[in-house]
Amino acid sequence: MRVPWWPWGVLTVASLAILVFFVLYPLGVLFANSVVDESGALSLAGFARLMRDSQYVLAFRNTLLLGVTVTACALAIGVPFAYMVARYEFPLKNVVAILPVVTIVIPEIIVGQSWLLLLGNNGLLTNMLGSVGVELPSFYGWTGLIFSMTLVYYTYIYLGVLATLRGFDGALEEAGMSLGTSPLATKLRVLVPVILPAILVNALVVFTLVVGNFALAMLLGSRVPLLSVITYNTFVSEMGGNPMLQSAMSVINVAIVAIVLFVQKRVVERKIYTMTQGRAPAPVRVRSWAAGAFTGSVGFVILVSLLPLLIVFIGAFTRTSGPVMYWGEFSINNLQRALQGAPEPIINSLRFASLASIAGVCVAAIVSYLTIKKRSAFTHLLDYLIVLPLTISGTVLGIALVQTFNTGWLVLTGTSSIMVLAYAVRRLPFAVRSASSVLFNIPDSIEEASVSLGVSPLMSFFKVVLPAMKAALVAAAILMWVTTISELSASIVVYSGGLETMPIAIFRQVDSGRLGLASAYGATLVTTILVPIIVAVRFFNVKLFSVR
Repeated sequence: MRVPWWPWGVLTVASLAILVFFVLYPLGVLFANSVVDESGALSLAGFARLMRDSQYVLAFRNTLLLGVTVTACALAIGVPFAYMVARYEFPLKNVVAILPVVTIVIPEIIVGQSWLLLLGNNGLLTNMLGSVGVELPSFYGWTGLIFSMTLVYYTYIYLGVLATLRGFDGALEEAGMSLGTSPLATKLRVLVPVILPAILVNALVVFTLVVGNFALAMLLGSRVPLLSVITYNTFVSEMGGNPMLQSAMSVINVAIVAIVLFVQKRVVERKIYTMTQGRAPAPVRVRSWAAGAFTGSVGFVILVSLLPLLIVFIGAFTRTSGPVMYWGEFSINNLQRALQGAPEPIINSLRFASLASIAGVCVAAIVSYLTIKKRSAFTHLLDYLIVLPLTISGTVLGIALVQTFNTGWLVLTGTSSIMVLAYAVRRLPFAVRSASSVLFNIPDSIEEASVSLGVSPLMSFFKVVLPAMKAALVAAAILMWVTTISELSASIVVYSGGLETMPIAIFRQVDSGRLGLASAYGATLVTTILVPIIVAVRFFNVKLFSVR
């Protein structure tokens, strides 16, 4: 498609320049630093040192093992859960079908903090059971990591498989059984091959999220060396020195995700089944004890996964004295200290998330329009650059930005600009994908009619296309807000004195044992996340998530 140089060609080049400078260039600097020694000569000494470091090799092995284990546990919960919701009718089904989506918007730092409030060394449940002689195993280490991450990530499996099951043509199963095949054999031969690509895609997504996880790994993995934690600790210890080692670690992290994505693409492409739209099988109503079992099993999973929301508010209103929490004793002292005594993290979070959301939505509106409506060789490259941050963990992105903008003509390190930049770059793909969703349904003829009436192409975009994108842009803004205000992994690398945000404050308070104050910041953080979502869904009729 031939794209006019003005204005779309200029906007495409400008968008490419922005993404190359703020996404591709920092990654290039990171990769270059990984093979350059203190004298400036090319060297693989950083990688060689890592291979000889038994602690790093252990962290590498632990990270892969954790990724595989959590993915398997998430599959064990998510796939049966999706099948039950798609194929059966049981009491409270409409409620339990949508509630798992809420777990996506709970910040991981809140999840880790809340489980420590319950099952930590001074946790509520730990103390209650300890008073009657029941000793729980330590929640720090493999137990806490696998348990908490499974409850965070099973929703990705559930949503992906549920969407596939609801798009499955039930006539295929009926045809199989009409030939005398048993229902179980029919499902294994017909249903499983169709939903297998969705299972593989979402399983690999979960694996990459676990590998790049920082918040839960840092809070709960003190006894288990993991790549994300070691990479961060190396970055902190090498501040101001030669960045070769931290760069080499970051490159290996990127390589793991890149290999997984490559395998995902190859495997899924070989297992794609094309299906014409058909009628999904009618859900089977279950009664008596089976109905109770269905509701109870899925209800228990949802209750446990949503428990952090409740616990963080209880902790915020619990009286504390240093690290000691007096459960059952009401107090607002923690909230007063957070809101009045030390409000800087709250103010910073609101400011940085607002600026990043505004910048992200503006870029997303233009980039999504260019990649969908004004396709060219340059927009294909633009599309690749947009998804590139998805392959980079927050810690690696933060390290790349600090190394790139620490010296030279544009110094951003130590300023609020690098916080906003880290937020915007990390979450821009979500905004672009959300904004793009509606453009496929906007006919080109509407814009062409505006141009034929004498309105310039650029003004037609503002007057015709943007109003039609309003709902999608509101959804993109909410998604940007929700994901940026809870960002920890990138922000904790790039922040400096005076730029502390709520997730960083929570992390520091938990690390210091002050769980009451951490809960106060956590309750404030959850409120600032949920209020915009409720307003968008209730008053703007924005469908941020849907399982229908």
